[in-house]
Amino acid sequence: MRQRITIDHVGIAAENLEEGSRFWTLIGLMQSGHDDRVEEQGVTTRFFPLDNVSDEHTNIEILEPTSSDTPVGKFLDKRGPGIQQLCLAVDDLEAMIAHLMNHGVNMIDKQPKKGAHNSMIAFVHPKSTGGILIELKQR
Repeated sequence: MRQRITIDHVGIAAENLEEGSRFWTLIGLMQSGHDDRVEEQGVTTRFFPLDNVSDEHTNIEILEPTSSDTPVGKFLDKRGPGIQQLCLAVDDLEAMIAHLMNHGVNMIDKQPKKGAHNSMIAFVHPKSTGGILIELKQR
């Protein structure tokens, strides 16, 4: 299976969006769009795009949990603020999920679900990626 894969964003867990955004604004990044509360994921997100590369942006995503019992809330309780996930954009999310599952990869999400800004996403379990939570996003 051959798909074009790019880094969409790096997700960084923070206690709150303002604290998590401080460094990124200090180095000159500007927020893109509005903060987005994603109830299904239990987070509010804020994106900071890096330089444009061939009509696509790689972003820094700040993740603020809506409560302590959400995945990001649990991550913060266990590890503190920091990189929570790496998101890769793919051409065909459903085909990628099927391909990975056919090769024994442990998927957290076996079907795409709604992510920030109405995108379609699926998570790959860190046990199958060398310890990194990978988010796949439909380009």
